[in-house]
Amino acid sequence: MNLNYCFHHNKIFCDMEDKNSYTQDGTVDLRGKRVLSSTTGQWKACRYILAYQALERFAYFGVAANLVNYMTSQLHKDLVSSISDVNNWSGVAWITPILGAYIADSHYMGRFWTVTLSLLIYTIGVVLLVLTTWLKSLRPKWNSNASNLQLSLFNLSLYTIAIGSGALKPNMSTFGADQFDDFNSKEKQLKGSFFNWWTFHTSCGALVATLAVVYIQEKVRWECGYALCAIGFLFSVIVFFLGTPLYRHKSRNAKTCHEKDFIRVILLAFTNRNLQLPTSPSELHEFDLQHYVNSGTRQIHHTPRFRLVLNCYRFLDKAAIKESKNAACTVTQVEGTKLVLGMLEIWLLMLIPSNFLAVEMTIFVKQGTTLDRSLGQSFRIPAASLWSFLVVTMLISLPIYDTYFVPFMRRRTGNMRGITLLQRLGAGIAVQAVAMAVCCAVEIQRMNVIAQQHISGHEKIVPMSIFWLLPQYILLGIADTFLMSGLLEFFYDQSPEEMKGLGTTFFTSSVAAGSFFCTFLVTMTDNVTGKVSGKRWIGNNLNDSHLDYYYAFLFVISLLNFGAFLWASSGYTYKKENTLELESPL
Repeated sequence: MNLNYCFHHNKIFCDMEDKNSYTQDGTVDLRGKRVLSSTTGQWKACRYILAYQALERFAYFGVAANLVNYMTSQLHKDLVSSISDVNNWSGVAWITPILGAYIADSHYMGRFWTVTLSLLIYTIGVVLLVLTTWLKSLRPKWNSNASNLQLSLFNLSLYTIAIGSGALKPNMSTFGADQFDDFNSKEKQLKGSFFNWWTFHTSCGALVATLAVVYIQEKVRWECGYALCAIGFLFSVIVFFLGTPLYRHKSRNAKTCHEKDFIRVILLAFTNRNLQLPTSPSELHEFDLQHYVNSGTRQIHHTPRFRLVLNCYRFLDKAAIKESKNAACTVTQVEGTKLVLGMLEIWLLMLIPSNFLAVEMTIFVKQGTTLDRSLGQSFRIPAASLWSFLVVTMLISLPIYDTYFVPFMRRRTGNMRGITLLQRLGAGIAVQAVAMAVCCAVEIQRMNVIAQQHISGHEKIVPMSIFWLLPQYILLGIADTFLMSGLLEFFYDQSPEEMKGLGTTFFTSSVAAGSFFCTFLVTMTDNVTGKVSGKRWIGNNLNDSHLDYYYAFLFVISLLNFGAFLWASSGYTYKKENTLELESPL
């Protein structure tokens, strides 16, 4: 087969004598050989990755969804410390992706082998969790607190799961996106759909976990629920490796340390601070396009970025001044640094939205336990299962968004995604603010019922249906439809090509930061309000608290954060990358 590339007026014209062409982005198989686009990657490979994601999320949320109830009812811990422990564990699970992404992106192991090692660690954690909840000697008796040894082993199992799942998060989603060729316009468009379906399958696994596993934990035995999680996870591992012959792998020929480039650009810009910038960006140091083709990397075009304090982006251009005494950085290196700083700006504004993910899994669940959960004469809904309505909302909304909304808006805006990535995030933040207003209104109604019925004990059930919480779950499900896959796609799309894994950790670390931020807010609010007013906003007894004030507080900071996001997004400049390939030998 002869395949001749030619570059003319910024377009590629291809002469093909055979339909079985190699991928144009240089992806290879596990042996390092170029792969055919017709027999590898795309949805053929992604169906295994997506099936893995559904099963793995089933296992993870089977552990996470009801964890705060397990700690209070089985380990006999108080509410505030249980919320903090769950948030801290979740935070670790979402911050450790930084390590996994660094190992994969720095070419020590590559993405596939990093995933393999992470799955092994994850398996150890899941097995240990089953043992600590199943063996009588390793779990506390029903009427006594857990011993130090029991708590230590339980926490060891949780944090082993956190490390394994954390290292998987950036690499598995990025590995799935790698199955689509950016140099092929059709495959590039499919990549946008991949992130929506990634979130869809995540929601499928979470839905089954919050319905089936949570019910088994509370109505049958906790250890049976955790054993079911372990079985689901082991099936996910099998499914993933079944797709191995179809996977595309990014070549690991590049040896550049891009984290050092980031630091070097900042230091060199500071060194050249007294030099005058040229009037035209074309006078800055840059290699020609062929250099990037030969090295298997991509050229990033200069962009006029003027946001951040003291015109920081323009200042960084000084690192590419040719007259520098030191070896000048390239425009591509400078633009890569600008991209990271720009993503950091958006990342900071995701602290408040990510905080609500932690609220959903902790405070909402305990709030639900105070309400009437009866359904019929004999069935009681597990409080954690109400989260399934949020998931169902996402399962309904995501296909509608991808199948109808995106094509509809694409015809009107000309944008491949229908709306820009930041517009999608902004819509999610706005819906979240509305959801917090609804949370506050519902909690006010709950407090009114408590006052009317003279309820004070923490074990007393408020004569108010748990389905009063349904509107806030539905609204947050709509918000997550915009935010979750949108945020993941934003950080993946805007990161430099050789830092896709580390770029994805911006998403995972924002969730981690949200969990830690939730811990900070809950602890600070509980301590301050207890000292100032004598009545805690949260406390151990939600029937004698001011949770409505806390929700009002979250609503106010949501509005302020939304305003800051509008300001930041109005000046954001998207990455302009050259995806043309020149005379690249097969």
